[in-house]
Amino acid sequence: MPTDKVVLITGAAHRLGAATARHLHAAGMRVVLHYRHSAAAAEALRDELEGVRPDSVALVAGDLLEVERLPDIVAESTAAWGRLDVLVNNASTFYPTPFGSVTLSQWEELMGANLRAPFFLAQAAAGELTRREGCIINIVDIHADRPLKDYPVYSMTKAGLVMLTRSLAREMGPAVRVNAIAPGAILWPENMDESTRQQIIERTALKRTGQPQDIADAALYLIDKADYMSGQVLTVDGGRTLGN
Repeated sequence: MPTDKVVLITGAAHRLGAATARHLHAAGMRVVLHYRHSAAAAEALRDELEGVRPDSVALVAGDLLEVERLPDIVAESTAAWGRLDVLVNNASTFYPTPFGSVTLSQWEELMGANLRAPFFLAQAAAGELTRREGCIINIVDIHADRPLKDYPVYSMTKAGLVMLTRSLAREMGPAVRVNAIAPGAILWPENMDESTRQQIIERTALKRTGQPQDIADAALYLIDKADYMSGQVLTVDGGRTLGN
């Protein structure tokens, strides 16, 4: 088990980030929980995990749209225990931008949070990850390959994040492995109606939704078992991308 590893997870206070933090912590890792506004949730998660194993969780706050803050996030994460082995670029911004009405501010926000921040976090962490022969995991989306109607900018950012994964695998190898996870129907958008949800489930080979634990399991696999994988996208979608 990877008991000596330190992992930084962006957007770790809620949803997939929190599930991944719990799972990697249970595997013996020390985790740095990044958050932007969700201080109370991040502190509650820290207290929960510290109750299981003291001195195993640290917090780091920061707006990922502030590029100048990104090296500090990495530096503070590394300083917590004097090392950094894994970067999980989980934080993501998601909302519709129907073509014809997209604003520059929407473009900048989505590109900044979903693509620019992972790149500059990886660049800031490259030296430490190289020393530790660590890895990066980017949380992408099945809509990187199958664009989602009314979400063109979001879909583009995730397609870019796939290419970022492949590019960094080449740039940072052989010391650092860089892979991605593409979730399918795991957690629904808050504004999605039940009819739409059922249509998506019906088009999924396994005819059911996945769980956050499925993504957390994939992350642990990529960290602990996938020593000969780099530049790959692990799709966890119940067969949704088979299409029908």
